[in-house]
Amino acid sequence: MTSLLLVEDDAVIRTSVSLALERYGYHVTTADDGLSGLEAAQTGGHDLLLLDVMLPSLDGISLCRKIRETSQVPILMMSARGDGLDVVAGLEGGADDYVVKPVDLPVLVARIRSLLRRTTIAQPQPETGQVGATLAFGELSVDTGSLEVRRAGQRLELSPTELRLLLEFAAHPGIVLERATLLRTVWDYGWDGDSRVVDLCVQRLRKKVGAERIETVRGFGYRLNTT
Repeated sequence: MTSLLLVEDDAVIRTSVSLALERYGYHVTTADDGLSGLEAAQTGGHDLLLLDVMLPSLDGISLCRKIRETSQVPILMMSARGDGLDVVAGLEGGADDYVVKPVDLPVLVARIRSLLRRTTIAQPQPETGQVGATLAFGELSVDTGSLEVRRAGQRLELSPTELRLLLEFAAHPGIVLERATLLRTVWDYGWDGDSRVVDLCVQRLRKKVGAERIETVRGFGYRLNTT
């Protein structure tokens, strides 16, 4: 059973969301403040973390950053509607996606399923007799079989979303990929989503693979520099 950790200080929201997610077949562990959420996250065993932005003892953005120091577990942030600064800060802190509050349950479940699928794609597959190719772009190499990424020989630790994004670029080297396209292929959005998630994830990825490796094509999107 897929295990989720929900960190939310509002007892009504915490109870209603956890019960609703359990009806969808998830096992939900809860915490009511940032520090207890950090302790629960560090015990491991969760497939996805759902963090509220506004938390006592340790806010959700700081909690996200602390978790990212040691773990690449998928993280979904919950932000008050229209609070753009929180959304940006959460994504910059390492979150993979976000939902707005009050939470729309079908949207929340869709985002959870999408993120979990992304995580599955970003896992090495069992041996099938086929050997994955190693793609090289300057000092960056991507092994499509083991899903190991190296820069100048050093292995990089990428979150599932960062890895899925890099694989999408690597599959289309030198080709401009629009933000809307990346939202569909990486985030699995069946509708127009917030392009900030693309921009901020690209920023995080650039810090790891090299700022020159992923180029911005103004007014269109991004492309992988192959030289």
